[in-house]
Amino acid sequence: MTISANSVVALHYTLTDDDGVQLDSSIGKDPLTYLHGGGNIIPGLEQALEGKDAGDTFQVSIAPEQGYGEHVEQLIQSVPREAFAGVEQLDLGMRFQAQTPQGPISVEITQIEGDIVTVDGNHPLAGKTLHFDVSVETVRDATEQELEHGHAHGAHGHDH
Repeated sequence: MTISANSVVALHYTLTDDDGVQLDSSIGKDPLTYLHGGGNIIPGLEQALEGKDAGDTFQVSIAPEQGYGEHVEQLIQSVPREAFAGVEQLDLGMRFQAQTPQGPISVEITQIEGDIVTVDGNHPLAGKTLHFDVSVETVRDATEQELEHGHAHGAHGHDH
């Protein structure tokens, strides 16, 4: 069966950066299962999977604009430590939900200097070209429930 809109796809992948450093992989774990056409994975990978079949393997490089977007300087802000009221220990790498006029975004603490905390709202992979090594495991039609919900419910279409 060929991957097209409303297919549920299970795939294994290894993701590396421009230097060949592995950033993520599903190898040794359950495959990534997603509803094709549902906007559940980055656009560039979804486009590369269109028309592929179970058993296909391929490599694809995805530019930032088709991945997690460009790195946006305005998403890096310095805020007073008081903004984290109720959090006893602040550490680099901690993630928080920040309320913005455009809605909530996930931010990561990237620097702490005295009472000033720098947070970055960019996705950790923003601005990076992503290199995927992909193996398509299975392709099936989505169930009615998956189509209603807009995402896959596991390998066989059932909620866990």
